[in-house]
Amino acid sequence: MSKSISIIGGGSWGTALADLIAGNGYDVTVFAKEKEVIEGINNKNENELFLKGYKLHNRIKAENLEKVNENRISKAVWAVPTQFSRDVASMTASTLENSSVMIATKGIEISTGELIYDILSEELNSKITILSGPSFAKEVAAKKPTAVSIASNIGDERNFWQKVVSNKFFRAYTSDDVIGVEVGGAIKNIIAIATGISDGLGFGLNARAGLITRGLAEITRLGLALGAKHETFMGLSGMGDLVLTATGDLSRNRNVGLKIAEGQTLKEITENMKMVAEGVYTAKAAHFLSDRIKVEMPITKEVYKILYEDKKPYQSVMDLMSRDLKSESVK
Repeated sequence: MSKSISIIGGGSWGTALADLIAGNGYDVTVFAKEKEVIEGINNKNENELFLKGYKLHNRIKAENLEKVNENRISKAVWAVPTQFSRDVASMTASTLENSSVMIATKGIEISTGELIYDILSEELNSKITILSGPSFAKEVAAKKPTAVSIASNIGDERNFWQKVVSNKFFRAYTSDDVIGVEVGGAIKNIIAIATGISDGLGFGLNARAGLITRGLAEITRLGLALGAKHETFMGLSGMGDLVLTATGDLSRNRNVGLKIAEGQTLKEITENMKMVAEGVYTAKAAHFLSDRIKVEMPITKEVYKILYEDKKPYQSVMDLMSRDLKSESVK
């Protein structure tokens, strides 16, 4: 039996995972919507649009996303941005019937407040796994040491995908806490925007450490309310991913925060970005979700107000610092 994996989505992360998996001995097909991505992978072994400068394994080929239903796919990696995932899942439901799908996307749907696992569970009749953790696409493509979490409610599924992606430079740890792994991966992008704003305003390392730590409290608080396990947020998909995204120069979400601090508008920032910064959309989704289920998320609330209500970043910081005094707790 041939070893083949399909990647749904041709952005930087989907491409980096394609290269990783191909290097582990699989034939990989990337289904992308951008003509430049398809031609670059097939003709030059490079995704010049989203992962320029990294030669890809010759076991990778690319097809137009519209052709996905011409294939019978049994194993797939989902790398479609969250806000587009429901439509693409609906389109691919027939070919992914009874398949094994590993989600590599992080975020919350604005219109429903649902996590990506819930979206795909509703649209696909598939066995679903989640991959999350501190992992910049460019560093994975450069084969730098990386560790991530893989979560599923089905033991055989998480064990299968753990073996598919793991090698000498990429190490996956398994978990059965799907909700916790998802929440950590989604909300850390909001905290990274906040940290970028703080750094851009020159508030220093004390402020950065405070935002990361209290951001982790917000992530944990929301996760516990949704049924996650507390220990998950101390791991790779919680603290690990948060620290990376909030401090790393390759973080798109952190860079959004830096540009906000410079005085750029959200429209200006997003119009000049090739790839989605999920935290921009997750801030709106998480703000609505936390209000609905009555979970206190003050940093998320302020990021939402800065992005969508034109609140001045300096005022948001002052409002956070002048909140009622309380004990250090996630409750």
